[in-house]
Amino acid sequence: MRFAICNETYQGWTLDKTIEHAASVGFEGLELAPFTLADDPSTLTEQDAAAIGERVRAGGLEVTGLHWLLLAPEGLHLTTPDGAVRERTVLFVQHLARLCAAMGGEVLVWGSPAQRSLDDDWDRDEATARAVEAVRSISEVARESGVTVAMEPLPPSYTNFLSSAAEGRTFVDAVDHPACRLHLDVNAMSHEQIPIDEVIRASGEHLHYFHANDPCLLGPGMGDVDYGPIRSALSEVGYDGWMSVEVFDYEPGPERIARESLDYLRGVFGMGNG
Repeated sequence: MRFAICNETYQGWTLDKTIEHAASVGFEGLELAPFTLADDPSTLTEQDAAAIGERVRAGGLEVTGLHWLLLAPEGLHLTTPDGAVRERTVLFVQHLARLCAAMGGEVLVWGSPAQRSLDDDWDRDEATARAVEAVRSISEVARESGVTVAMEPLPPSYTNFLSSAAEGRTFVDAVDHPACRLHLDVNAMSHEQIPIDEVIRASGEHLHYFHANDPCLLGPGMGDVDYGPIRSALSEVGYDGWMSVEVFDYEPGPERIARESLDYLRGVFGMGNG
């Protein structure tokens, strides 16, 4: 297992300072949110992205990929019946796939709950079909770039579209593209009707990437979730990819979040404290 951390954990820090601290703690990877790199990430060029990747690697880390894909610019949406908005969204995420590859990353984590939720008057089957078509088109460009689109199920309190791992697996099967896979997040799985380890076992064939956190919105080990069963389930399904720390409560500060999260993960996964 290799451990990464999301760069927006370091609220208000420069990218270089973030890289320096994450590497000093012992992380191997950095997961980047495009909105932290530019107010409008569509203005970033592949040359810009390559330079960002070089900075990350020079600091001793790898870019794992991108997440929070649709937060900026405003007006993007996956399931909308507005064809022009969907087209802009597809073109933008295809651009992100190329940026990700230029940085040396390999995954686009598709969360962005507000930019995929259905309005009450939208037909769910039609909205799903629109999303399948859009993600399939994005996945083709992603594959050409060596990048995988990882769809992230999120709790019903966040979104009404892909709000369980089962829905996520069904969606990935419908897209039916080798560059479209599933992402799992511990906080999200804690809202499921079955235990987290069972969600992982049911999702093993689809699983591509993993977020470590806790329903208290802090890092792993900072709340009540026991990662022992998670470790066992991930081992059973053969997952040995990235485990990336993503938090939503930044109050303790990035130094404490990073250190305590990594110390806990190393302890659980038997990797010492390096």
